[in-house]
Amino acid sequence: MASFVHLRVKSAYSLLEGAMRPKELAMLAAESGMPAVAVTDSNNLFGVYEIADTVAKAGVQPIVGALLSVELVPSPVTQQGSRKKPPNLPLLVQSDVGYRNLTKLLSAAYLEAEPGDWPHVKLAALAEHSEGLIALTGGPGGPVNALLLEGQTDAASVLLDRLAEIFDGRLYVELQRHNLPEERATEPALIDLAYAKQLPLVATNDVHFGASAMYEAHDALLCIADGSFVSQDDRRRLTREHRFKTPAEMAAQFADLPEALDNTIEIARRCAYRPMKRKPILPVFVPESGRSPEDELKAQAEEGLARRLAVNTLRAEPQVYHERLAYELSIINRMGFPGYFLIVSD
Repeated sequence: MASFVHLRVKSAYSLLEGAMRPKELAMLAAESGMPAVAVTDSNNLFGVYEIADTVAKAGVQPIVGALLSVELVPSPVTQQGSRKKPPNLPLLVQSDVGYRNLTKLLSAAYLEAEPGDWPHVKLAALAEHSEGLIALTGGPGGPVNALLLEGQTDAASVLLDRLAEIFDGRLYVELQRHNLPEERATEPALIDLAYAKQLPLVATNDVHFGASAMYEAHDALLCIADGSFVSQDDRRRLTREHRFKTPAEMAAQFADLPEALDNTIEIARRCAYRPMKRKPILPVFVPESGRSPEDELKAQAEEGLARRLAVNTLRAEPQVYHERLAYELSIINRMGFPGYFLIVSD
């Protein structure tokens, strides 16, 4: 019987962060005997359909999710003049309602952030769009851990209460063990808070790449992302522990907290949602002329052709071009793309 499910995988769609391709992820999950696997890319769902389809074909249940940046207070400005990246929460989809809420939150993260800021949402947005979503507290990069690292235990407790209120019965206190000092510094307080508030613990591994042998290549990827050099001492680094570990490895790592492992299976059972493929939803273009998009595209195309014929830039007989234009327009109309072409031309 399966003992662990990865709930925190960054695919290659976490641009310049993750290095897990969908086929590699599906293969590793299947070979490990995992019944499910969750992908939580940073503030996006770019690969959700491809990943879900590929993982499902391997006989593994895909869990849809994302790592959402949440700002509790305005982030401080760094020496380079940019704002520090806000802490993040992994959100996992339970239902179609949850998927719609996650898309709304991700859209708000980009549309409502100030220019120059990292994409993020406020806590109020989470409260408004939490239905159908399971939340983890975020590990070392989460808001609760950030407060604990600053010595603000009371504030961390208050925030945990607020998150438990927003995600009623759907919040898990996340523990990670990559041998990082910030993990060791906060784990005892996290466990104490979880037990005191009767919140379930969950074990995760912040997966960025497949095998340990990929560590150096992934390290170079981080250097590209940050504009740094591999030889630099003072730069961002991960560890070889940020690989796709087997259930046996995770069981050994969390042998003292079997409940945290069991809860990964419980979460997988609660997230039996898979996004189904659908036809593209194209934007609607309303011509100012009052014509239909088909007629507007035809009028603009014929005007453009007339201008080119007038200056003799075309060599064949005019009728040849008119026939070709009519043919191209018929294909565009048949595919339902006239509005798209008008938007692009505008």
